[in-house]
Amino acid sequence: MLSNSVLKYLLFISFSIGIFSSHNDQAKILANSVRVLLEAIGKPGRLTVMACWPSDFSFRFYTSINNANESYQIVITQTDFINVSRDSTKEQHEFILIDFQCNGADTILLSAKEKWINYFWIIFDMQMSIETEEAFWSVSRNLPILITSEVYYVKSQNIFEKIVVQQLYRTDVLMPLIIEEFGEIINGLFIDYRRTTISSRRRQNLFGLRLKASMVVTNNDTLNHLTDYRETQTDPLSKVNYILTQFLMSYLNATAEYLIVSSWGYKDDKTEEWSGMVGQLVRQEVELGASPLFMTVERVPIIQYIASPTRTGSRFILRSPKLSYTDNVFLLPFDDFVWYCLIVLVIVTAIFLIISVFIEWKYVSNGMDADSSSDLRPSVSDIFFVIFGAACQQGSAAIPRSVAGRIILAVAFTILMFLYTSYSANIVALLQSPSTKIKTLKDLYESRLDIGVDDTVFNRYYFSHAEESMRKKIYTEKVLKKNGQDNFMSLEEGVQRVRQGLFAFHMELSLGYKVMSETFFEDEKCGLIEIAYLQVTDPWYAIKKNSSYKELFKIGLMRMHEHGITERENTRMYTKKPRCTGTGGNFITASLVDTKPALLVLLWGYLMALMVLGVEFFIKSIKEKGN
Repeated sequence: MLSNSVLKYLLFISFSIGIFSSHNDQAKILANSVRVLLEAIGKPGRLTVMACWPSDFSFRFYTSINNANESYQIVITQTDFINVSRDSTKEQHEFILIDFQCNGADTILLSAKEKWINYFWIIFDMQMSIETEEAFWSVSRNLPILITSEVYYVKSQNIFEKIVVQQLYRTDVLMPLIIEEFGEIINGLFIDYRRTTISSRRRQNLFGLRLKASMVVTNNDTLNHLTDYRETQTDPLSKVNYILTQFLMSYLNATAEYLIVSSWGYKDDKTEEWSGMVGQLVRQEVELGASPLFMTVERVPIIQYIASPTRTGSRFILRSPKLSYTDNVFLLPFDDFVWYCLIVLVIVTAIFLIISVFIEWKYVSNGMDADSSSDLRPSVSDIFFVIFGAACQQGSAAIPRSVAGRIILAVAFTILMFLYTSYSANIVALLQSPSTKIKTLKDLYESRLDIGVDDTVFNRYYFSHAEESMRKKIYTEKVLKKNGQDNFMSLEEGVQRVRQGLFAFHMELSLGYKVMSETFFEDEKCGLIEIAYLQVTDPWYAIKKNSSYKELFKIGLMRMHEHGITERENTRMYTKKPRCTGTGGNFITASLVDTKPALLVLLWGYLMALMVLGVEFFIKSIKEKGN
């Protein structure tokens, strides 16, 4: 028989082997459960395990979880390693596993703070008891687990039988925890209880939560017409997005509490503080901005833009001026090549006519009457006036005597008649044509048009803070006056001056087009030109930075766009560019501007005539003194 010492030794060996085998099985099952859960959630970029496991258990867990087709980047550390520091670009792909059975696990959970949003958390309780479960729920009530947090509570009384997976979140910091049944793991198989794999879709019900929203109102009467589609020329951006925000709240089963401000918000250069709606978002006094605003470099780091629900903007609007305001219409009827050909034709005709007339007058002494006033003489000045009269279809007082000379003159009159007819017809059409040369800010600046700006908060801010050279010139030289006043004016006055012509007005397109549709004649709606001044995109819907509801808001706004709600509200509130249906309905009379080149030619002719007359008198006086 074996001695007692030998029996004790054998029992110890057997017990140690059993414990080692049990640890190996538990590590393997735990690793398999974690791998199955990670596959259900999504592939992580990094897996950090905070546990108080023995080294052999940790080694078995590490080798088992990477023994499948998928391999993970795993770090196993002790529970006293509280400060988890990672590259912020990798946080959204970081999973943290915590064994709640370890001492200090509750301390790690309470010290996580903002990391509840940046990481995926998996909390294991593999030997769950009433005491440990109550301890976990007691700790979790004090955790900032919000609606975007990904927290998984994995519990089991017997790891070899069934593992229950639950997700935890709350709609607001002050609201109670919501427990979502995620699934179960039985014999290494995951049973999915989710109705959809997208967390934001499962959590879109906010259970009547009140969310604060900031809305810009520049006219107090706007509050009386937020939903009746009246007075659409006042605060249309806030009105249409108030309706869209109400639809968004209905989609999320939430309620919006609106805080009214008078401006979108701009930075004070002295105090470095933001005013208006942006200031409320920066100070986190509100959750979302119900009035879309422009996306600027200064605002991007401090607020979050999520969607562009309203296609509108502000631009310079002007009626195309007459062509004579930008071009010399007397040179436009013919192409440059035609003008060159015409000059060559006149020169060649004059040369042949001079030769013909010169030959005629060589035989004057052979019986031809040299005193007839109707005979064309071989003089350069006489030939010039004959050709000039032919070009102007004015006829000629003198004609050649020979048949050859008369044929030359007849052909010249015939050809120039057709050119004169074409020229006259084109001139009439060009006088009625609008100019298309004003297309850019530089063209507008160099034109003779006056400029005005709609007197709004954002127009005054963006015009006064323009840094680009051309935009600054437009503001300092055309918007601001030398007498200290400016050309900021009401919408109605600006549109009326646009109607009168030779005036460019910067305004919100929808508001201006509504007034134009109501006041302009049909022919006045033609030839409207748009020129962009503000270096911004269409207004964007904004929320506070790092908002827990960002995904919910984005999905809600996107669904409204897909279902046509956004387009419907914009169509009902905004007016599109008026259609041109009255072209040619109004005849434009010629003005002094149209005839300016002809008048200049006439004045220069008079001036030259007076100069020549003065020279003749001077020469005559010299001759008289000499005699």
